[in-house]
Amino acid sequence: MEFSAQQVASFLNGEIIGDPTVSVHDFSKIEEGQTGTLSFLSNPKYNQYIYDCNSSIVLVNRSFVPEKEVKATLIKVDNAYESLAVLMGIVEEHKPKKNGVSPLAFISPTARIGANVYVAPYVFVGDHVEIGNYTTIDASAYIGDGVKVGNNCQLHAGVKIEKECVVGNNCILHAGVVIGSDGFGFAPTDEGTYRKIPQTGNVILEDNVEVGANATIDRATLGSTIIRKGVKIDNLVQIAHNVEVGENTVIAAQSGVAGSTKLGKQCVLAGQVGIAGHLEIADGSIFGAQTGVPGSLKTPNQIYQGYPAVPAGIFRRATVVFKSLPELQKTVFELQKQLDELKSKKK
Repeated sequence: MEFSAQQVASFLNGEIIGDPTVSVHDFSKIEEGQTGTLSFLSNPKYNQYIYDCNSSIVLVNRSFVPEKEVKATLIKVDNAYESLAVLMGIVEEHKPKKNGVSPLAFISPTARIGANVYVAPYVFVGDHVEIGNYTTIDASAYIGDGVKVGNNCQLHAGVKIEKECVVGNNCILHAGVVIGSDGFGFAPTDEGTYRKIPQTGNVILEDNVEVGANATIDRATLGSTIIRKGVKIDNLVQIAHNVEVGENTVIAAQSGVAGSTKLGKQCVLAGQVGIAGHLEIADGSIFGAQTGVPGSLKTPNQIYQGYPAVPAGIFRRATVVFKSLPELQKTVFELQKQLDELKSKKK
């Protein structure tokens, strides 16, 4: 598709600085911009690239003031990064979409398939499944008995949704996602072995949830594991049985949340965060990379780092001290030596 600067500005309620008739047909990074493409600038670290950028249009924040001449037409918006997402979403919506059911897919006679659904080859759809309108299911996906999938969802290649799980509207499950595998429940016996506890619950994904490639969300022992609306989960994340993830929480790659923990709304988990089981995490909690959380956190809108998790300010100060420990140890040893000498002389 091709858009003029005037059209882009109207979509985004932006202000044009330059030629309103210039047009673009693709996107590019600002450091690799080419004629006929649109780039964006939101991070000041990349300001240097805008002066030599060959992109025809660049989205910038309204606060941006160039230090010298810029060749590209600028469109000033409230938030360049968010505006880029809006514009790319418009482009995606206008791309032609596949529909129809491949003859190589298996669909149970008792399944109900909505309008304008696409089902690729080698998809399995079990008994009493419900698939909403405009949903796409890519090759080799497995949809177990009794599963419900809402409207306008995207299930990528190899997605597995086990029996009785529920996926809301406008959800995206990337390749290899597993929804509803058994929770890790085993009861120790007197003989030193473990007896498996049947996992009889399910998983519920509310609307507008996105789950990254090869992430896993376990079914509940009883009741439901619940991912609230707007949650975004990165690749290789593990969500255990009976966890509840609050609205619009974001979880980055390789993080894990143990069983029965409840995360609040608007939380942020950076990469490799680990949260222990049976905890309550307050709304707006933010955890830096590799933070370990062994206990509940009840104060909202706090930033944590380290293991065990402490407020980020304390962690930064502790890190400074930690780097000085070898010298501090040397000083302590020297003081101890002097003290011993003084004691010896006193005797």
